[in-house]
Amino acid sequence: MTAADRRTEPVLTLDDLTVVYETEQPVTAVKHANLTLHRGEILGLAGESGCGKTTLAYAINRLHRPPARIASGRITFHGDDGDIDILALEDRELRAFRWERLSMVFQGAMNALNPVTTVRAQLKDTLLAHRPRMSRKEIRERSEDVLKRVGVDPRRLGSYPHELSGGMRQRVMIAMAMLLEPQIMIMDEPTTALDVVVQRDILREIVRLRDELDFAVVFITHDLPLLLEISDRIAVMLEGEIVELETADRLYRDAQHPYTRKLLGSFPSLSGERGAFIRTGIDETTDILAEERA
Repeated sequence: MTAADRRTEPVLTLDDLTVVYETEQPVTAVKHANLTLHRGEILGLAGESGCGKTTLAYAINRLHRPPARIASGRITFHGDDGDIDILALEDRELRAFRWERLSMVFQGAMNALNPVTTVRAQLKDTLLAHRPRMSRKEIRERSEDVLKRVGVDPRRLGSYPHELSGGMRQRVMIAMAMLLEPQIMIMDEPTTALDVVVQRDILREIVRLRDELDFAVVFITHDLPLLLEISDRIAVMLEGEIVELETADRLYRDAQHPYTRKLLGSFPSLSGERGAFIRTGIDETTDILAEERA
């Protein structure tokens, strides 16, 4: 089966997922979400701050703590060895599932990494937690390999997070997420607070790694033009609901929901009339990425 054929197969399905924060006045943060992620696909999740993007991601990974509660729905992982009901997993099963099958790159790499532990120790801890029989040599080789894949010199294994730049810390987080070769990687605002040049480098690495390793990506951001550059499909969220789901090209050319059209119109053109959304930069970047894939 070719990679193109595999990308028609589902790897994750959300059915009628609802997440509620049980506060004094309960808030429904995700409302009846239905979504299918295909193997090897980059699925963008867009929307303004507070629309429920991160809440949805945390629900998929079952990272919520009270007062958050999954009120209804199903989350199914479609593995090569059968389907897994994520919401039915016991604690031990859930710990084994995370990172092995599904990993997450959290927003704010400096906060996600342990500030008092070296990169080497953090990668080692992850490996030993899931593969306790790995030898010291295997751990060292695997740690060096994942850093090389994301463009970080393996000599940085001995560094602490504060000794790395923001871009390098984010690359380390991506390396950690792919350490156990998961089939799905959720990325929550992975380029936030990075300058535009570093952002572009990170995006290129994500696309390259996806093409090389064939994992699926859920890429979360409020930056719709960025998603138009790298995504196969884009889901747009508004007040907890997925209001539009379409291929990136069709979404740009013929958005159906008024909110999506407002998002597209909210990014100014560098030239031309006010409110005109430019495509030039997106096309240029898409061409660059296409050349790299070829």
